[in-house]
Amino acid sequence: MIIITGAAGFIASALVGYLNQKGLRDIVVVDDFSRADKANNLKDKHIAYRIERELLFDWLKTQKPKIDFVFHLGARTDTTEFDYSIFEKLNIGFSQEMWRFCTEKQIPLVYASSAATYGLGELGYEDREDIVNDLKPLNPYGVSKNEFDKWVLTQTERPPFWYGLKFFNVYGANEYHKGRMASVIFHAFKQISETGSMKLFKSHNPNYQDGEQLRDFVYVKDVVQVCEFLSQKRPASGLYNLGTGWARTFLDLAHNTFYALELEPKITFVDTPLDIRDKYQYYTEADILKLRNAGYQKPFSNLEYGITDYVQNYLVGNKYL
Repeated sequence: MIIITGAAGFIASALVGYLNQKGLRDIVVVDDFSRADKANNLKDKHIAYRIERELLFDWLKTQKPKIDFVFHLGARTDTTEFDYSIFEKLNIGFSQEMWRFCTEKQIPLVYASSAATYGLGELGYEDREDIVNDLKPLNPYGVSKNEFDKWVLTQTERPPFWYGLKFFNVYGANEYHKGRMASVIFHAFKQISETGSMKLFKSHNPNYQDGEQLRDFVYVKDVVQVCEFLSQKRPASGLYNLGTGWARTFLDLAHNTFYALELEPKITFVDTPLDIRDKYQYYTEADILKLRNAGYQKPFSNLEYGITDYVQNYLVGNKYL
């Protein structure tokens, strides 16, 4: 039996669907199921138990199920929220409780860290554990993820295998509920569908032209395959970057979204909002050497394929993964 937290959310619901396709149905899904806008993410998926997050550890204590693996992907992910206390309960406190449970029961664990821990990338984007204490995240969300990573690395008692995945810019089906925090591709599709054009942020950095800001965009279908790989192959424990290793521009993203809709690009530029301008990242690119050395050799989807698949097979028609 497998536990997946945050299961009604974006990446975790895609993982449930992917594992279902692989024939796995003995899955415990955990989340706050009160949000109706996330309900379709789990519709028609095969699950064994649906447990409210607040009841999980009581349920585990009383029912004593045989758990083989835990994917702890639930988190508060709003990078525009600046009240750190909001992140402490779920991103740190709940995660520590999950770590202790997996340690006590000797259950392998994958948990969601984030590329937001790297801040402006002053120390680069290598998933080295010796730099974690020196990283400077730009917002409380990133701080909370880095604080948990730091805590994990101080623990002498650990699960038999554990992996903290530093997700870069994940996009793909099942993110309809994310609002402002949905991927740029999702917002591009909406803008283009509604207006026939799209807006990108101007550059306020002399080293980058407008639209030439760079991100490592990784397709959710690739992300869930890495999760499965780690659960099956169980390489050395540690923090792992999860991106493509190839930074692409926002202009690349915009053009490919237009092309997926068979439209000519119409792009304008607007000022980056003042409230995020000094915290805006102009470049992120995952160093994925550690993941490759761990044995994961599948190619990652390029932006052209990922956007075309996402737009044509999911966003058009509001379909789910």
